[in-house]
Amino acid sequence: MTSQTTIDTTGPGDGASALPDTAPARGLRGHPWVTLFAVAVGVMMVALDGTIVAIANPAIGQDLHASLAQLQWITNAYFLALAVSLITAGKLGDRFGHRQTFLIGVTGFAAASGAIGLSSTIGMVITFRVFQGLFGALLMPAALGLLRATFPAEKLNMAIGIWGMVIGASTAGGPILGGVLVEHVNWQSVFFINVPVGALALILGLVILLDHRAENAPRSFDVLGIALLSAAMFCLVWALIKAPEWGWGDGMTWTFIAASVLGFALFALWENKVREPLIPLALFRSVPLSAGVVLMVLMAIAFMGGLFFVTFYLQNVHGMSPVDAGLHLLPLTGMMIVASPLAGALITKLGPRIPLACGMVATAVAMYGMSTLKTGTGSATMSIWFAVLGLGLAPVMVGATEVIVGNAPMELSGVAGGLQQSAMQIGGSLGTAVLGAVMASKVDHDLPGNWKDAGLPPLTPAQTGQASQAVQVGMAPVPKGVPEAVAAKITSVAHDTFISGMSLASLVAAGVAAVAVLVALLTKRGENAEAGAGVGHI
Repeated sequence: MTSQTTIDTTGPGDGASALPDTAPARGLRGHPWVTLFAVAVGVMMVALDGTIVAIANPAIGQDLHASLAQLQWITNAYFLALAVSLITAGKLGDRFGHRQTFLIGVTGFAAASGAIGLSSTIGMVITFRVFQGLFGALLMPAALGLLRATFPAEKLNMAIGIWGMVIGASTAGGPILGGVLVEHVNWQSVFFINVPVGALALILGLVILLDHRAENAPRSFDVLGIALLSAAMFCLVWALIKAPEWGWGDGMTWTFIAASVLGFALFALWENKVREPLIPLALFRSVPLSAGVVLMVLMAIAFMGGLFFVTFYLQNVHGMSPVDAGLHLLPLTGMMIVASPLAGALITKLGPRIPLACGMVATAVAMYGMSTLKTGTGSATMSIWFAVLGLGLAPVMVGATEVIVGNAPMELSGVAGGLQQSAMQIGGSLGTAVLGAVMASKVDHDLPGNWKDAGLPPLTPAQTGQASQAVQVGMAPVPKGVPEAVAAKITSVAHDTFISGMSLASLVAAGVAAVAVLVALLTKRGENAEAGAGVGHI
């Protein structure tokens, strides 16, 4: 059987078939800007959770007697569930309506958060983190689907700009809020805070959100496609998560990568045969949409991978508390808050190509600037590069999202939202894994020579390995009871070696951002954004 799915690329005058089958909005119900507010509350909860939990991990480990590996699974379980489920969850929204999936996602995420706060064992925490990831996957693509269906084309970029602002501010603000809650309340409060936020999002959603369903929305499920894509995504993400532990040259790492490639190949073959595929591969005939997906991956590699080491730099090299480190990242957060809506307006006026290319140029410059940071760099200099990074990220978050969602037909807006989120999650994981490997290689190469040059006592191979692992996160491997002068030398060597590794990783991130500039030139305004938008009133 050959695929019977076609991609509607009609212009504004021919898009009637993509219009939602609901009545026009009255009052607040279905009003675009009020819809955006309701959606933003739920999105804020999920975005905040992505970074706020990392601050709570040490307290969780101490309270529940968890090992380092178990604490890592608090993050990995959530990330795996989210990444594997996003596209399928977007398809559920296309099939049953984005309002319903958004409300279920909000309710389930808040309930899972409350359950984590009540957990008495690390196993329970990890289990409910999986549920958080699954419900978060329902929520995020549905939010984009609702915005796409509610806003007219001339307002969509501004809406996505504010949506991106909420995600950026919540992600960057997580460490600050998490630090305050853990320090002054307890680690459970980091999760309990989602319960009232989720309740508010649910109430707003019930009162405000209007159900939008495209006339030719999918009416069946591609079960085998879901299984193949989920397996392929799992193998890829699992390989990226475990590569730092196994090593990039290990057979297990490449076995999972090979299994992932095979899974994606089988998925592509099946999608060309099934009547209603999970992802119609004809979507990727759109060069702008494909470029948007690639751009989102490259942006996340540069941003997430680069920022991963900045937190270690601030806390372990400069000795800042989590709250102070979060405050030092405020220029990044503040610039994203200010620049995201402005980027939306600029993209509406000029189209996405120039703002996206300029955004990736600014990102490349910022990552190059971060490669120049030293152990004694002051807050003012750091703030400049963080602000430039926020300025660069804002148009990319907004523009790439609009390019992906706007170049997909209305009936696939949920799948497009899932693609956008999956690209960002995969890019973030790739960035952390690849730049982590760059850091590890540089530290392993430089540490023995730096150690010897400082006149420190020689280390055994086992001790060198342990010291290298500590230095890769900016910590000084100072044994107990050593003289103060020796401890100072070890600390200096550790921090200088870490800086050399962070510098090289930042340069690689800058190179990735530079490549993304070329990809940005392939984008253009969404061909299908006009069809089916503008049901509400502005």
